[in-house]
Amino acid sequence: MTLTVQQMLAAAEAVVPRISPDEAKGLVGRPDVVFLDVREPNEVAASGKVPGALTIPRGLVEFRADPNSALHDANFDRAKTVVAYCASGGRSALVLKTLHDMGYENVRNLGGFKGWVDAGGTVEKP
Repeated sequence: MTLTVQQMLAAAEAVVPRISPDEAKGLVGRPDVVFLDVREPNEVAASGKVPGALTIPRGLVEFRADPNSALHDANFDRAKTVVAYCASGGRSALVLKTLHDMGYENVRNLGGFKGWVDAGGTVEKP
């Protein structure tokens, strides 16, 4: 079966809850939460990131999240809540759906970084 991007996003959004920037602000710095910025390095360099967020481009997340991968990042833990974002919320939705499929049950989509900034979220410059 062939899927369109719109169908893939709809499937992701059906599984992955969205949270508001205000909700996300209350999660920053908690040891049981991992913030994940899936934008490309040049995007992060230009605008900064949520304080403490892991910066892993979308194409590498699965390799960093899989404990059996040689590229595994120890910050990924299935017991933690993963809050991801990108520029507009599409890439983060797709990544979070994939993480959910990989056994990460507590995933949340913050959406776009601009929404974070517009809501007064703190920005960490690289």
